[in-house]
Amino acid sequence: MTVYNLPEQIKAVIFDIDSTLYTCQAYAFEQIDCQVREYAKLRGITADEARKLVSEYRKKYAAEHDGKKVSLGNTLVSFGIPIEQSVEWRNKLMEPEKFLKRDQKLIDTLNILCKKVKMICVTNNPVLPARRTLEAIGISEFFPKIVGLDTCYKSKPAIEPFKTALEWLGVQANECVAVGDRYDLDIALPLEMGMGGILVSGVEEVYQIDKNVL
Repeated sequence: MTVYNLPEQIKAVIFDIDSTLYTCQAYAFEQIDCQVREYAKLRGITADEARKLVSEYRKKYAAEHDGKKVSLGNTLVSFGIPIEQSVEWRNKLMEPEKFLKRDQKLIDTLNILCKKVKMICVTNNPVLPARRTLEAIGISEFFPKIVGLDTCYKSKPAIEPFKTALEWLGVQANECVAVGDRYDLDIALPLEMGMGGILVSGVEEVYQIDKNVL
């Protein structure tokens, strides 16, 4: 866990979902790969050819942007697939229930946190699969609102999802902390906006937030 610029008074926390509120390499891979396979069908190429295109684009992007990562949604946009199509694919193809299970330790952690701060999720997945993910791990009740890919039709690190989250929470940036597993997508922009940031490697570090940080 790496902590950045925590506000003096923390009123709210913005959580990323995937690979932040759960740790499951199989689902982390599948939710990306199911879209890559769908893109392969559309293009009439093999799944391996599509995977190579995505990998090469991401490497090129990182090389041209000081090592920064690019989301799959924005990668597909560069291939001519609009965000609206990504939303449709994700809603149709993602099945978190097949990979994830109830996480009592996370439930206990969030039960403590929700008494201290407001909480919301901001994800690059649409609201429907995001909600199903939260339900699968047993924490949906803690997040009545989700800012998803189909809320602003912008993929992190765009500013719009984070601005929307602040508006819905009713807090200022300097009263909020962003938590996620990818610095470039989940943390860097919130820091620029004046929030604090907590970079985690998975849910095991989220368990420690209430004890060691907030």
